[in-house]
Amino acid sequence: MAKSALLGIFLSLLILAPLQAAETAQPAATSTKEAPHTVVRKKTVHKKKAAHRAVRRHAPVAKAKTHRRVRHVRTASLHPHERLVRKVELVHGRRRVVYVREAVPAVPAVPPVMSPHEMARWNMSHNSLALASSSALVIDESSSKVLYAKNADVALPMASITKLMTGMVVLDAHQDMNQIIEVTDADVDRIRYSSSRLRVGSRLTRAKMLHIALMSSENRAASALGRNYPGGLPAFVAAMNAKARELGMTSTHYVEPTGLSSDNVASARDLAKLLAAASHYPTLCRYTTDQRYVVRPGHYQLLYQNSNRLVDNPDWDIGIQKTGFINEAGHCLVMQANIDGRPVLMIFLDSQGKYSRLADANRVRHWLERNPPPQSVAVNTRDREG
Repeated sequence: MAKSALLGIFLSLLILAPLQAAETAQPAATSTKEAPHTVVRKKTVHKKKAAHRAVRRHAPVAKAKTHRRVRHVRTASLHPHERLVRKVELVHGRRRVVYVREAVPAVPAVPPVMSPHEMARWNMSHNSLALASSSALVIDESSSKVLYAKNADVALPMASITKLMTGMVVLDAHQDMNQIIEVTDADVDRIRYSSSRLRVGSRLTRAKMLHIALMSSENRAASALGRNYPGGLPAFVAAMNAKARELGMTSTHYVEPTGLSSDNVASARDLAKLLAAASHYPTLCRYTTDQRYVVRPGHYQLLYQNSNRLVDNPDWDIGIQKTGFINEAGHCLVMQANIDGRPVLMIFLDSQGKYSRLADANRVRHWLERNPPPQSVAVNTRDREG
């Protein structure tokens, strides 16, 4: 009996031991499942604490984001003639930045600041003849009436048109035209390093130097003429500018006698005065309109031809002319011609293209043949050789 009782107790212990082990293990499992919830609660607590700290610090980050968003909306809704102006106000002793809409003030249109060369290219006058030259002027010399003008008062580089003034100063000095002049190293082009058919050491009379300088734009000949002026080259340039003032050429300035320098400038209106004065010098008229000329500067012979091929054209009756070209000046032409029995002065400056200045002259001639000259502004044209 006692033995059976002990056996029952032993069996009950064997059965209850696993159950107690399972019950003791259950809280551990529960704790492992609840661990993630505990972490989540900690993160939530951290976020709430951060939010509370941000509130205590007046939430600068949140305000900045809202402020940027408001600015974007206001800018997007602005009228084209409105703008946002930033202003700082004091509210209860604290600074506050606000943005206020204001109308954009009307600004008058101002033309761009341009050089004289660019001003001429920007054609501000009505170009009914569709001329290729940036500046042009046509005058009826007999009545001093302007027949056509385009940027006529803009001072531009004149290139070898300079040589007309060179010729006038040489003739006004009454120097011996048969005196022999020699080309030296001082006459070599140091501005553009252009070539010349006259070698250093070439010797010609003053008259022949002037002839090829005017007819064929021989630069070394023009330089030799200025260098052999009484007082030398500085005195010659001073005489050129003095002659320009005498003729009323208010926009004109010379620095050397060849035209190689772009600092030799004049307006078309000034060059009309120069051309009208030069037309009273028979020597200049003859030299500039010769078709070809032969010189012997040493033991060799040179044939020069006119730089203006219109002098060979039987349709033209040209009294005096001069061409010119450097990069800054473009292709230039001044010419006095008889059209329908009346003398006409034609000035073409800064023409783009080798033959466009000649085409402009033909356009003007055909236009004048079809149209009588209107009334306009008089131009002073006076001077005589000697």
